[in-house]
Amino acid sequence: MKTKKIHRKPTARSAPVRKEIFGFTAPEATSVLLMGDFTNWQENPIALAKGPDGLWLTTVTLPPGEYAYRFLVDGEWRNDPACCVRVPNPYGSENCLRVAL
Repeated sequence: MKTKKIHRKPTARSAPVRKEIFGFTAPEATSVLLMGDFTNWQENPIALAKGPDGLWLTTVTLPPGEYAYRFLVDGEWRNDPACCVRVPNPYGSENCLRVAL
């Protein structure tokens, strides 16, 4: 009896991604940018959109991992007040740390 070989197409497995919401409250600000290791910092900043209540928001799709980030508010670096996990950076301050699951 002959055995039949079964050929299966390889399935492309992509890393699962998750939408992460970043927000910063700054009613008087004219510009809020999100920068982090996922944007190559200043190379590809992400502009946040300002809501009528002064809350700036953006949604970023990230694969699982840990990501350092900060906000640039009207030209000044700011930490995310909602983030309680911080890591030192080479500039003598701290970066916020987001864990995408």
